[in-house]
Amino acid sequence: MAAPLKIVDVERITLDVPYRPRVQLWNSLLVWQWRIVEITRVVTDAGYVGYGETLPHYTWGRVTDAAVERVRGGNAADFLGDDSLGAGLQMAIYDVVGKALEVPVYRLFSLPKVRDWCPLAWWNTKAPPDVLAEEAKDAVAEGYRAHKFKVRPWFDVYAQIEAVSAVTPPDYRLDVDWNGFLLNVGNAKPVLTALDRYEKIAIYESPLPHADIEGYRQLRRHTTHPLAVHFEDATFQMALTREWCDGFVVSGGVARVLRQGLLAGQFAKPFWLQLVGTGLTTALSAHLGAVLQWAQWPAISCLNIYSDDLLDEPLEIRLGSVRVPEGPGLGITFDEGAVDRFRMKPPYELPYPRHILSVVWPNGKVVHYATMAQCWEDFQRGNHPAQERGVNLEVHPDDGSPAWNDLYERACRGPVIDRR
Repeated sequence: MAAPLKIVDVERITLDVPYRPRVQLWNSLLVWQWRIVEITRVVTDAGYVGYGETLPHYTWGRVTDAAVERVRGGNAADFLGDDSLGAGLQMAIYDVVGKALEVPVYRLFSLPKVRDWCPLAWWNTKAPPDVLAEEAKDAVAEGYRAHKFKVRPWFDVYAQIEAVSAVTPPDYRLDVDWNGFLLNVGNAKPVLTALDRYEKIAIYESPLPHADIEGYRQLRRHTTHPLAVHFEDATFQMALTREWCDGFVVSGGVARVLRQGLLAGQFAKPFWLQLVGTGLTTALSAHLGAVLQWAQWPAISCLNIYSDDLLDEPLEIRLGSVRVPEGPGLGITFDEGAVDRFRMKPPYELPYPRHILSVVWPNGKVVHYATMAQCWEDFQRGNHPAQERGVNLEVHPDDGSPAWNDLYERACRGPVIDRR
């Protein structure tokens, strides 16, 4: 007897899910819109309901009206593996098919299960050492043993690592991500060589722009920890022929993730899965990690930044890994009460708080910016040291004073340099 999988309804609901208080300020500087979560609910003719989620301001694929109309009235099983549907709709379809067939989502990938527990990392955006240390304490208390955070030339990376190392157990490991901000191998080599001495360092992610293949080859010869870059077809081919990285960041829709994960495994290249969202996305990531043997590095879902996981019962996280749910579909239950708590009205975009961002160096040099994007651009042009000890970013919220407003208006026109 055929499973009752005709899709009779698709609903999208947009939520504003608050961040945890400690990371609220730091997330507001650049990833403020990640609070916006679109829930997709798919219903079949037999009453099965599947759930998925999309971060519309940060996703490999938004759910469109056209995609919704395309699946409505169709057999949900016909759309498995269709990345063109967008994140939340694809996830919901996997969930509803698994529920109808009474199997967990990982059984729908046609691959053998290789693990019951998948490594998972705590995540932070750019933040000062004391904030990262407090975050690391929470990470340990909540069962994590890996921590990825963003490294930038406006924070002292050595102080960040020392602060986190001081409050974490011996098996705690760090993945530090520059997004290319070391700019060139001349900057990167002494920094990574110095960081090699910290025992909790595990992975260096994107210290250089990915186009600098020769720079990465030089770094591999002079550092002791693996270099990770984002998986793209071109970078993967280069990794095999030029031996310029040790592993990958794999992300995207289900079909893309499975293809990339299997390719990496064919050449013994480890990777982590980077699918960002709340508990629903973390559950899907665990199902993918359950069947991809070389998903051996801790996955990134950013679950920890949210004040609510949107689940009735939390995922089980212990000793650095999340248990793969064994129930039908995603194996989790969406908290319907979250719709009442967090439902958002259009327009689905949050206003950015006004800040003055002041980068302060030990010699007294200070540069003021009106936005984090402005700060990024100035540093990417190589206008300031790539990674100096003692540097710090100060955040000054709008205090309503004439002096604050005057400096803010000047910073809006371009970086303001002064000395203290």
